[in-house]
Formats: sequence, structure tokens, C-alpha cells
Amino acid sequence: MANQKQSGPEPPIKVSTINCIDLSNPDIGESVALLKQACLDCGFFYVVNHGISQEFMDEVFAQSKKFFYLPLNEKLKVLRNEKHRGYTPMFDEVLDPDNQVHGDYKEGYYIGVDVPENDPESEKPFNGPNVWPADGVLPGWRQTMEKFHHEALEVGKAVSRIIALALDLEVDFFDKPEVLGKPIATLRLLHYEDQFSDPAKGIYGAGAHSDFGFITLLATDDVMGLQICKDKDAKPQIWEYVTPIKGAFIVNLGDMLERWSNCMFKSTLHRVLGNGQDRYSVLRPFAVFMID
Repeated sequence: MANQKQSGPEPPIKVSTINCIDLSNPDIGESVALLKQACLDCGFFYVVNHGISQEFMDEVFAQSKKFFYLPLNEKLKVLRNEKHRGYTPMFDEVLDPDNQVHGDYKEGYYIGVDVPENDPESEKPFNGPNVWPADGVLPGWRQTMEKFHHEALEVGKAVSRIIALALDLEVDFFDKPEVLGKPIATLRLLHYEDQFSDPAKGIYGAGAHSDFGFITLLATDDVMGLQICKDKDAKPQIWEYVTPIKGAFIVNLGDMLERWSNCMFKSTLHRVLGNGQDRYSVLRPFAVFMID
């Protein structure tokens, strides 16, 4: 969902305070209350103690950097295909066309649920086999990303159970086959170049948008860049930074969940501004489409 055209100077920015959900907390009532408050307020919250070790998170980021360090001609060998698997070059995506002068200052890599070509399910949109760099180019890279894809999906399912309780549903509501039984869950590796963003000139790391799916899990390095706008209709819009927390996921709600909750929960406008430093992140959008 694109941002509306803005005019005038950018207003001052600040750092947002958002709730933190501890998945190891035995008091599920407390977790539900914190999550519900976050979903009503801004649709963003942190998740900690999610079961993925810091050592493995560090390995995922190290392997991600190895791919983006490759020469462009090597990365183009695994260019994103019609099933949304593979590499997206710098400026390939334009998330806010009304305000951007060119595409996002980022490159990425898409990894989805792996469905073999001979499987009838591969004929459905967004289903199909993944594409991978040659093992001789990046040994062990595929295995690392497949493991992280699986583990992050389990975190997403754990968060969805707390969301269900926050909506006064059964805890396993989103686990049901007819709801999120076969989610379209995509892992996206992202690298933002060491550029300075200038909203007044339409230059962004990632243009303003809301996510279209159910929820998104974001793991990022320690470089600030993510901003949220809690009220997209405000004039002027107020943008707040979300501070990275080592080892935590930043979770945000998508348009799908906003609609499923009858617009009680918020899918919030967000963007990324570059500050002259390289920035790396790993996104885990968690979406579902009813395709029978």
C-alpha cells in the first residue's frame, strides 16, 4: 500500500517505544495483553527468547553478506524468477512510486517454501522450487538459509497463537489447515547500500509502504534505518525510528491481519532511511492465500 504524496519539509523524527513480547514468559496472559496493546497502538512489537540461538542468527547474517559481496554478474545468475525466488538488484523495487525518484537503495534475495517442479502444487502462484547459488560458489549457504527459513516459520506460528488469543479466538485458530495450514512464507535477505536518504528529494532505502500479508518478522543488524508512521493520515506525517535489539525480531502486522481483525489491529506505514552505512536485514513475511 503506497504512501500518499507529501509536500513541505520533513518534520522532526524521534525514536518509537514499542512493546516487547518474551516467548519464554510462562504468563501467557501478560504476553497477550502486551501484544494486543501493540497491535492496537502501532502494529509493531519486538519478540525475544524465540528459540533461535544468537550464534545461528550471526551465521545467517554472515552468509547473507557473503552473497551480497559476490560480483554482480554472479548474483545475476540467480535473478528473481516468476515464482519470486532469487536475486533482486539495486533499484529493482519501488515501494512508494508517488514519492520516490527511483527504486529502493537495496538489493535482495527471495527464498520461499520449496515445492518441486513435478509437484502439482508448483502450478499455483508463488509456489515452486527455490533457486540457489552454486554450492561451489557459496558452500553451505543453501543449508543455512533452509534451516533459518524453517526455524523462523516456527517463530511466526508461535506469534500467531498469541495473536489468536488477543482476538479472543482459540489458541490454535491460525494453525488450522483452512487458515494458515499452508502459508506462503518467504524469506528475504536485504542489503541497503551505504547511501544517505533524502525524503525531500525522493531518495529512500525503502519507500513508505504497509505489508500486504499476515505478519512480518524482521531481524536486522545494529544500523538504525527503520521508521514507522503511526498515523498515515496525519499532516505532516510523524516518523519514528525503531531501535534494533540484538537477537530480537521486530514484528509488524500486515494488511491481511488488519482486515481479518475488522480493522481493530493496525497495519502501519513504514520505510527505511539510509544514513551512509551498509545495512543488512532478514525479513520473514508470513502470508496466506486461499488457493484450492
